[in-house]
Amino acid sequence: MHLYLASTSPARLATLRAVGIEPVTVAPGVDEEAAVAAAEAEHGRLDALQTVSLLGRLKAEAVAAQVDDGLVLGGDSAFDLGGVVYGKPHLPERARERWLAQRGQSGVLYSGHTLIDATDGRAESGVASATVRFAEDITDAEIDAYVATGEPLEVAGAFTIDAKGAGFIREIDGDPHAVVGLSVQLLRTLVRRLGHDWPSLWNR
Repeated sequence: MHLYLASTSPARLATLRAVGIEPVTVAPGVDEEAAVAAAEAEHGRLDALQTVSLLGRLKAEAVAAQVDDGLVLGGDSAFDLGGVVYGKPHLPERARERWLAQRGQSGVLYSGHTLIDATDGRAESGVASATVRFAEDITDAEIDAYVATGEPLEVAGAFTIDAKGAGFIREIDGDPHAVVGLSVQLLRTLVRRLGHDWPSLWNR
């Protein structure tokens, strides 16, 4: 059983490889900001759960339209801090502002997943989450050094748990893989809902 990963995220790829799955990675080519803006224009402001559900589905659909076999996994992540939804900061100054605001605080990282069976178009979706608590003693100098690495610029919430950002996280409550952007437990559930065996994806 082929698994197509509608993402170019190194963290998602590494997570799948760690559990015995070598996916075919395909860039979904979804304009995330435009998609969210269009949805909000029609339905009103989206919360973090709605945002990741929408984008995960759109990414999976974009890649599923290009293949005719296997399973296609699309995913997206967003960080809710005090009711404000944060995606990727992209800019260093924006990443620094977020770290100054979240130092010593806690928020919820949501990771949306959509799995499509490309042979018949059936789809299953779900959202995994985890509460992340940041250390209180993070210094401004540490924040500046972290931002300078470029690591937080292209990840939801401007932090990672599988690289340099791990040292700044005090505690995680929930699915730790959700913070990486791919919940292995949820993926297995979606695979089974579509009528497939989880071990059928093991190809490493």
